Amino acid sequence: MRWIVYVFVAYLGLALPKQVFSQQIIVGTFNIRLDKDTDIGNLWVDRQPVIASMIRFHDFDILGTQEGMRHQLDELQASLPEYSWYGEDRGDFGGHSAIFFKKKKYKLLKGGDLWFSETPEKPSYDWDACSNRMLSWVKLEEISTGRVIFFFNTHLDSKGEIARQKSSKMALEWIKDIAGNDPVIFTGDFNSNMKSEPYLIIRRSGILEDSYFSANDPYQNNGSTNGFGKSIGRGIIDHIFISKHFKADRWGILTDTYRGKYPSDHFAVLAGLSLVP
Repeated sequence: MRWIVYVFVAYLGLALPKQVFSQQIIVGTFNIRLDKDTDIGNLWVDRQPVIASMIRFHDFDILGTQEGMRHQLDELQASLPEYSWYGEDRGDFGGHSAIFFKKKKYKLLKGGDLWFSETPEKPSYDWDACSNRMLSWVKLEEISTGRVIFFFNTHLDSKGEIARQKSSKMALEWIKDIAGNDPVIFTGDFNSNMKSEPYLIIRRSGILEDSYFSANDPYQNNGSTNGFGKSIGRGIIDHIFISKHFKADRWGILTDTYRGKYPSDHFAVLAGLSLVP
């Protein structure tokens, strides 16, 4: 009888880790703002160490960023050696939709980049868009369990409503094709609030849910933009969508400041996720 117990325990030890994540996953989205020399009083050289400290303090496991230029991302990684990042440049002045992840927790299996246009394999834009916009993604393996997560990140067009709607539809198609039935997290600056059609296209799809509505008590103390202290009243336009595999244990807008200033013209948004049994 004892050998049966040993075999059963050994089976659990081998099989169980493949079925669950090791712990809560802390994910986020953060438009870190381009490095612009016209941002007097809010220059990147001053904001960079604060953003790095924020990322470390809030202990993000995976973080989707927007607008970061190559040197900004490299400087953040130099300050955060525990992280790696993935993402191609948009191919214009707009930087990356880069994804940061903890190196000790995740192994990068694959990554890709697609542009929202009629020619998605190369930097481009169409419809009423004003600039190149794209979807960057990674396939990550949680090292301790072998579990796979797909993480998608984007920054939709700031001007074109048609472009935003088409981009939402294209993103959903790509997510289905790339991730299949595996767990998905989709973050970004969508330039679309919760009442807008680009946002509702995603929620109505039945593929992804906004983690805001999955959380029991979302901490919404502000909209997700601040204009470096000049709130523009756009509501929440930075979102964290999740597949049915997840539940949000917590969700919040992080209104961190330093010496009375803001690290970016957007606030970071955080969600603590657990795997649904």
